[in-house]
Amino acid sequence: MSTEAGNSGIAGQPPPGYAPPPGYAPPPGYGPPPGYGPPPGYGPPPGYGPPPGYGPPMQPVLKPGVIPLRPLSLSDIFNGAVAYIRANPKATLGFTTIVVVASQLMALVLSVGPLAAAGQLAGSFNSDELSTGALLGTSLSSFAGAAATWLTAILLSGLLTVVVGRAVFGAGITIGEAWQRLKGRLLALIAFTLIEGLGVAILVAIVFGLIFWIGIASSVTAAIIVGLPLGLLLIAALVYIWVVLSFAPPLIVLERIGIFAAIERSFRLVKNDFWRVFGIRLLATIAVQFIAGAVTIPFSLGGQLLLMAAESTAMMMLSFLLLSVGGVIAQIITAPFLAGVVVLLYTDRRIRAEAFDLVLRTGAAYGPSSPSDSTDHLWLTRQA
Repeated sequence: MSTEAGNSGIAGQPPPGYAPPPGYAPPPGYGPPPGYGPPPGYGPPPGYGPPPGYGPPMQPVLKPGVIPLRPLSLSDIFNGAVAYIRANPKATLGFTTIVVVASQLMALVLSVGPLAAAGQLAGSFNSDELSTGALLGTSLSSFAGAAATWLTAILLSGLLTVVVGRAVFGAGITIGEAWQRLKGRLLALIAFTLIEGLGVAILVAIVFGLIFWIGIASSVTAAIIVGLPLGLLLIAALVYIWVVLSFAPPLIVLERIGIFAAIERSFRLVKNDFWRVFGIRLLATIAVQFIAGAVTIPFSLGGQLLLMAAESTAMMMLSFLLLSVGGVIAQIITAPFLAGVVVLLYTDRRIRAEAFDLVLRTGAAYGPSSPSDSTDHLWLTRQA
């Protein structure tokens, strides 16, 4: 019993065993996953600036008058020569008409006067007298027309130079104002033209005299052999003189300098751009000759036919009148244009050689309210 009692006593206590394994705490709880904020917003796309490599837009070329104030192209010169006529027709076409008509009337008097003095303008002619009278009249008409053209060229070159000088700045001028500005320089223009003509005549006389002397002293063959190259050299020399003296009349009028100073300065302005000056002047002359020919041919044909068929003084006078009218119309159309080309070409050479456009900009800054003669003195200005 005691044994059972003992056993029962042991059984009443928990047996010495292993403590329960150390427990693991419940796994830590996971909160909600970390939240992500709303996606970053996108602003407007960045703007585009101006394309690389392009600066601010170019400023427009200043053009207060008939030409832009920069080095001129061929079209600038030709367009300007037309524009100044359109801008001031009274002082260009009007004065040209007066001068040319007067010169042609003088040519007509010189042509008919000698015939009348020789008794060739009788009421009737036989065929021999008519032929002689027609030949004499034609010769005298040609000579008188050349003299009248020469005088007209001197006067018009001066007056139209003044008109173009104002037109460059966009200013107008009347015939009276142009004459007032020109008259003090007219004698210098005439003297220059005489000197130029005398120099050309002497040069031609020397060449032809030398050829003639060789023909007499040696033979005709030798004269031909020597004369051909001399003739070509003479032509080249005359063209050279024509080009290098192109700017002497504008210099005499606009810069108001002496004859020989104008000759020297014209040479200096031309020499560094000879071929361009030659090309533009030649092109302008060819264009003018085509226009003049187209205008004068009908009048010349009509005048010659009337002259050959003339049986009275009235018919002969009418024939001379027709011959003169063609020349008048041609000169009225072409003389202002050709004079304008020369003056604008002179202006271009000063712009290129002397930065004269800076001086012209000074005149443009005066504005349209300034007196019309306020820019005349600027032509005397030379850049260092």
